[in-house]
Parts: sequence; structure tokens; C-alpha cells
Amino acid sequence: MSETFEVTAEPRSDTGKGASRRLRRSGMIPGIVYGAHRDPEMIQLGHNVLIHQLENEAFYSHILTLKVGESSQQVILKDLQRHPAKPFLLHVDFLRVSADEKLKTHVPLHFVNEQICAGIKAGGIASHSLTSVEITCLPSDLPEFIEIDMTNLEIGDSIHLSELQLPAGVEIVALLQGEEHDAAVVSIHAKGGGASEEEEGEAS
Repeated sequence: MSETFEVTAEPRSDTGKGASRRLRRSGMIPGIVYGAHRDPEMIQLGHNVLIHQLENEAFYSHILTLKVGESSQQVILKDLQRHPAKPFLLHVDFLRVSADEKLKTHVPLHFVNEQICAGIKAGGIASHSLTSVEITCLPSDLPEFIEIDMTNLEIGDSIHLSELQLPAGVEIVALLQGEEHDAAVVSIHAKGGGASEEEEGEAS
């Protein structure tokens, strides 16, 4: 992964809803850092700076350098709480990573060659069931995204989790839970979503 991200935060001592509201009014948001067999750490960071960083898709699936005071630690973005009606962040969670321990996180799916795939050229439409997938891997193996080539998909075809081309050392969490969790990621359907004429003829 070529990009690097640095997040600057400050220690936070006040807790509770009142303290969090005061913090947000001052342009900061509360957060927490946990994991790696260490005690959780309460932090606060600039709202607008984080909003700007979140505009980069890679921020969600990279190892981040979190600076709190004079110390730095390696983390991933684990959770974001957003205001239900306004474009504001309410809280952020970071998970510490350890070089020799596998982590779980979501990475985006990138669909390539959709417009030239056989099914689309034949008049079909694509249905994306997933836009990201939860994976587990060592921090050094964390991919920025997983690419899905749709070139050869025909109408009626689909790609499932088990068919994704994964980088070495990367596993899909759902598949570790059994074959019944092998969900479809993307499918090509005929326009209108109804049965084809051939299928209707068989049913009559």
C-alpha cells in the first residue's frame, strides 16, 4: 500500500454525553483506541480534519499512524458513528494492530469492466449485493481493495464470495463460518427482473 495516513489526536479525560456535546461544539469529536492487549485510551480529534481524510476511500482500509501527544501507534479505523440527519461525525473507534496478530476489517470491492461485460452488452443490468467485504489477515497483508473482473459475466451469471481472487494471506470472514455463507457479490439480470421467455415457456 503506497499511501500513508497520519491522524493527530489528543488525550481526553472528560466522559459522558455532556462532555461529548461540549467537545463537538468546539469542533472536536470524541474517540477511543483499543486492542493489542492494552487498556482503551480515550481521545479527541478535529472533526473537519477527519472528515477531509474520510473523503479518501483508502483511509478506510489502510494501516493508520495515530499520534496522541508524543506517542504514535498503528491502528485501523474500526467504527464511525454519524449523525442520522446531519453531515456530522459523533464518535470514532480505532483498533490497534499488532504485526504478528491477524485483524478483521472491511475492505471495498472494486468492480472492473462492468460496462463491457457480456451480460451488460446483451442488455442485462448488474445487481451489486455487496460493496465491501470483511476479511482477516496480518497487517502486512492488508489490501486496499479487492478487484472483481466482470468481463465474462453473462445474463444469469453471478460471482460469489468463494470466487473472489484474494491476495496471499487474506481470508474472507464469512467463508470461515461455512459454505452456507457463500453469498453472491454481483449478478447480471435481464432488464425487468422477470423470467426469460424460455423459462416462461418451460413453466407453461
